[in-house]
Amino acid sequence: MIAVTKEERARELYDLIRACRMCALAETRTRAVPGEGPLDADVMFIGEAPGMHEDQQGRPFVGAAGQFLTELLAEAGLRRDEVYICNVLKCRPPGNRDPLPGEIAACAEYLDLQIDLVDPLVIVTLGRFSMARWFPQAAISRIHGRPATVDGRVIVPMYHPAAALRQANLREVMVEDFRRLAEVIARARSGATAAVERVRWSDDTQKTHSAAPAEEAVQGPPIEDASISGAAGDPGTGPQQIPLFE
Repeated sequence: MIAVTKEERARELYDLIRACRMCALAETRTRAVPGEGPLDADVMFIGEAPGMHEDQQGRPFVGAAGQFLTELLAEAGLRRDEVYICNVLKCRPPGNRDPLPGEIAACAEYLDLQIDLVDPLVIVTLGRFSMARWFPQAAISRIHGRPATVDGRVIVPMYHPAAALRQANLREVMVEDFRRLAEVIARARSGATAAVERVRWSDDTQKTHSAAPAEEAVQGPPIEDASISGAAGDPGTGPQQIPLFE
């Protein structure tokens, strides 16, 4: 039997995405935006949907929010060429409106395949629509920057970089979250995800947890083992924030 390489699988997947007509966004897009980055990346960033510049170039995060993301990556000790970047939606919604449930569903298998292909140690969600895949009942204002283990993988919900472009007070919040991300990645690489808080997040309750060891607060943010309730990928149950794309 002939072995299929990761690169061959990725090319086939990207071709499928570029030719996809599973929702109405195929009628209005200029180019689909599959994603990019090394297929053996330890860290995957998942945004919400392509914006105007992404639609024109067929690449994720190439506009103003993408430039800020590059700055944020540097705060975490990362370069853009060593992380994998994609979006929940692969085509731009007209006028940068919110993704619709049917559009998210149409792209869901593509994102599943990308996660399986790259198999990252850490997934960083950027914005509420990608966050809702793992934390459908959570408010991003409560859980941003707080890592959790879900099905054995570390997930870190973050504000979308475009949020800081529209709300200046969020810029330093995001910078600080990304500075702490370096420690999260280092701990994930070393397999240090066992001594954690157990937590349940929801929109209408404060986080409850058992006490973590005192040294956790000194060594870096705890990687929490999340018990998640609700239907993953349903942004309608999540917090209502400004729509953000890139």
